[in-house]
Amino acid sequence: MNANLAIEMKGVTKKFGNISAIEDVGLQVYTGEILAILGENGSGKTTLMNMLSGIYFPDEGRIFVNGKEVVIRSPKDAFAHKIGMIHQHFKLVDVFTATENIILGVEDEGKYNIKDATKKLCEITDRYGFVVDLNKKIYEMSVSEKQTVEIIKVLYRGADILILDEPTAVLTPQETNKLFDILRKMREDGKSIIIITHKLHEVLSISDRVTILRKGRHVGDIATKDADEKILTELMVGEKVSLNIEREEPKNSVTRLEIKNLSVCGYEGNKLLDNVNFEAKSGEILGIAGISGSGQKELLEAIAGLQKLTDGSIIYYNPKTGAVEELRDKSPLQIRNLGVRLSFVPEDRLGMGLVGSMGITDNMMLRTYRRGKGVFLKRKEPKERADKIIADLQVVTPDTNTPVRRLSGGNVQKVLVGRELAANPTVLMSAYPVRGLDINSSFMIYKLLNEQKAKGVSVIFVGEDLDVLVELCDRIMVINSGRITGIVDGRTTTKEEIGFLMTKTEEREGA
Repeated sequence: MNANLAIEMKGVTKKFGNISAIEDVGLQVYTGEILAILGENGSGKTTLMNMLSGIYFPDEGRIFVNGKEVVIRSPKDAFAHKIGMIHQHFKLVDVFTATENIILGVEDEGKYNIKDATKKLCEITDRYGFVVDLNKKIYEMSVSEKQTVEIIKVLYRGADILILDEPTAVLTPQETNKLFDILRKMREDGKSIIIITHKLHEVLSISDRVTILRKGRHVGDIATKDADEKILTELMVGEKVSLNIEREEPKNSVTRLEIKNLSVCGYEGNKLLDNVNFEAKSGEILGIAGISGSGQKELLEAIAGLQKLTDGSIIYYNPKTGAVEELRDKSPLQIRNLGVRLSFVPEDRLGMGLVGSMGITDNMMLRTYRRGKGVFLKRKEPKERADKIIADLQVVTPDTNTPVRRLSGGNVQKVLVGRELAANPTVLMSAYPVRGLDINSSFMIYKLLNEQKAKGVSVIFVGEDLDVLVELCDRIMVINSGRITGIVDGRTTTKEEIGFLMTKTEEREGA
């Protein structure tokens, strides 16, 4: 066996019920290389890595670490072999500091010594160039800061083989570049890095080799220098894929939501949103661009009744009754009782959007369980809706009762988007709806958003991919540090103009 092989998996198979998530898969990872794993949603990428990191145990197959066959039955076993995984959904305690989260569960002799731990952590951050406040509470951190903590956590435990599942899903281009610089330093230091991602341009930028999975099987490896986006897409999907987003002109567009002087303050009185003004119109897609943590999440939550306003108003023009409704300070339930149909696909799909321990049918029922009479709930209609979502969006799951936390990240997202669209909204607010989705699934979601637009729905789309925003949206609103810095026409703007507005601190004239 090659002495440079850090990891080798042979004939690995994993089944869930009657479905083979992984079947007879082989994988090789060399010391000091970055390997990208590509595949459509449900192709088995995360399942394969979960077996390497000790989350799942393979039904068949063998795993070798540095040429020696090993048995990995738990994350503790994986760490014993210097393997660490950074998951899509972070496993951190919100009320603890970064340092406390990192040392939590580490078996050291004697009592925890925060001072010594901090010294060791500073050595790690200095070595690889991490920028993070180790004394900051997790609940105060942005997504990129939490991810940094997770990476440092596995390094602190001595990992030489790192697995990153969709590490750039909600990072800005700037944050992604910083992460890639860190990963290159790790590669130079002899670390082996495995990245699961759907962003082909990032695969071409960061990886040395690419392994492609399709429907649970290994279909090939290719050196990154010999690949391009077309080749990778066809290997991943098995057929040629059109990568064009169709955009129709808005029809019969009228104001559906009017946001006036909206402000929201955080726990310590700092302004998360400051004097926000804009209109969302029926039959159009309004994109929202901004650096992560600029207030996009808080804005959508405020409209959905999940954030308390400190100032301003949210006016809804009801298309059915013609009534003008003030939504400020109303709960999500009160908003629905007014007849206002706001569908919200949040950024944190399992934390806020779905209940991970429930199946798809039960998650369908979350919106309607209050309508049940007595102690029994009607399950027929939610079950039919769940079956339709599985068929229409090609959700890979053993059945409708399988807990959604067991599904791949992309399939979880499909369930969430499908449930919200099934509500027949008049306003659809969607935060990162294609996060973690493969190319086919992403374009399926774009098509669904365009279908909602054609029905006269007012679609508000928060995205991190500027190319998609420019191709998909009719108008694009840019937000920075809680303030609107500009609203531009999606058909005439450029990525450069949007990037400039993302770094501005004051609203552009005429926006």
